[in-house]
Amino acid sequence: MDPCPFVRILVGNLAVKSETSSKPSFSGKVHPWSSPFFCEIKLKGVDAPRCSVATVPIVTEREQNPHTVAACFDLSKAKAWKKAVITISVYRTPSACLLSSKKLLGKISVPLDLNLAQSRPCMFHNAWVSLAQNSKANHSLHLTVRADPDPRFVFRFDGEPECSPQVFQVKGDVKQPVFTCKFSFRDKNPVQFPSVCATANHLAERKGWSITVHDLSGSPVAAASMVTPFVPSPGSHRVSKSNPGAWLIIRPDGDGTWKPWGRLEAWREPNSSNAVGYRFEILPATTDPVTLAGTTISSQHGGKFTIDITSGVSPVTTPHGSWDLGSGSRPGSGSGSGDFGLEQLLYKGFVMSATVDGEGKCSKPEVEVGVQHVTCTEDAAAFVALAAALDLSMDACKLFSQKLRKELRR
Repeated sequence: MDPCPFVRILVGNLAVKSETSSKPSFSGKVHPWSSPFFCEIKLKGVDAPRCSVATVPIVTEREQNPHTVAACFDLSKAKAWKKAVITISVYRTPSACLLSSKKLLGKISVPLDLNLAQSRPCMFHNAWVSLAQNSKANHSLHLTVRADPDPRFVFRFDGEPECSPQVFQVKGDVKQPVFTCKFSFRDKNPVQFPSVCATANHLAERKGWSITVHDLSGSPVAAASMVTPFVPSPGSHRVSKSNPGAWLIIRPDGDGTWKPWGRLEAWREPNSSNAVGYRFEILPATTDPVTLAGTTISSQHGGKFTIDITSGVSPVTTPHGSWDLGSGSRPGSGSGSGDFGLEQLLYKGFVMSATVDGEGKCSKPEVEVGVQHVTCTEDAAAFVALAAALDLSMDACKLFSQKLRKELRR
């Protein structure tokens, strides 16, 4: 399999200091949550400008402190790289609740030649920069901007998962079949749950779904099986977060048996009729399950599910954790406050993403998988099975007052 070129742009190691104070080291102690400073980080010069907002901590005293990632932008070569530029606008506000009263301290730009980053990591900036806008306030900002090559395999379903489609590997305008999917109902005599809607005279058949991924020789290489039925909470039409439906993602074990690889839970958000919640955990053989990703996706417009361990700490709890941008170290490369267990040895950096279309749309999921996480066909197939389960969960979490499409009914 031939991967597609991607580049990952990382901005971090942010800190503010006043020129009137003694010059501290960047390894100084910082207080990000109490800081009155924040910045808007924009990537320009690409097909669609990107923007991110981050708190900027204040350097107050010398003390070792982990470096941090403030923003991360992913670009594929297909997006026609131009002369990209990172711009950072730093603001001061009297309170995090009073962003409307923000005051611009300064703005800097860092030009990027992304062609250099296709084959090797490139450091574009790693230093202090003056933010002086007038003589009354003179502050400096420390930041690091770097870009790393991040090749990925891209897979695209040729149809909706419940229609047992082919899956193609895509590179540019070339696509090549690599897998086939088979959707089925696992049990022949399922338990059916009646809808709580008095006017809907149909059964909610949301149990026993499974989808098996085969390679081109016809051998099964991964599967997703619904192990917990999607049922409405009492007195409602919704699958609740307290009782989510769940899928088990399994892989062949080499001796004719299957072993669990991951578990996906999905539910309908309680305070919104337009959001489906997801949580994914891997199931290591020797340790407890480890949550790798959690998000919500609009049931109307769809969205993207992403597993990304760039920060060095669990993305579910801390989106911007430890990563030494300056040294180029990766999460899991050493011990420290950012380490969070076995999953760092298994997955780091960008892991995968999958598109999820909204209800009523013809969904053809597209899956990106980091090259470093694919060592065999079964690795790629497991992520494809996960993408199918994500897409099918959008239907499984549909309000129980609404009828499912015929392919999902027995």
